[in-house]
Amino acid sequence: MLTHRAKYAIKALLHLAQQRGKGPVQAGLIAEQQRIPLKFLELILLQLRNNGIIRSKVGKGGGHELVREPSDIDLLTVVRAIDGPVAPLPCLSKTAYSRCDDCPDEKTCGARRLFKDIHEAALEIMGKTTLEDAFKGRGSHSARER
Repeated sequence: MLTHRAKYAIKALLHLAQQRGKGPVQAGLIAEQQRIPLKFLELILLQLRNNGIIRSKVGKGGGHELVREPSDIDLLTVVRAIDGPVAPLPCLSKTAYSRCDDCPDEKTCGARRLFKDIHEAALEIMGKTTLEDAFKGRGSHSARER
């Protein structure tokens, strides 16, 4: 399940994508228009900045803006930047693999087998779905067709 933090990050990034080319956008404006608590949004924007997805400018005329084009920012990158590993089981994680303590053999683990293909499909779709897709009316179905 997508966390509130990741959902708000995506909403903020979509807002910034809509405003692309118009200069930095203030956090207060994003919070108000996207109905995100400002203090929570500020922490999210800091994570996005620290992960190289947005840049921030302080002072008069300051705010936040995307570093790259919306077509170059995929959902998998955003969710990982905000929530960390996206795997339903630690033994399936691509970025933070860890063997499950209660599993003697990964090759025969029923839970791992059940989730492996689902997880791989989700990673593929999230990795191909960009912020730009939201503006072009495309979702995960279109991402699969690319």
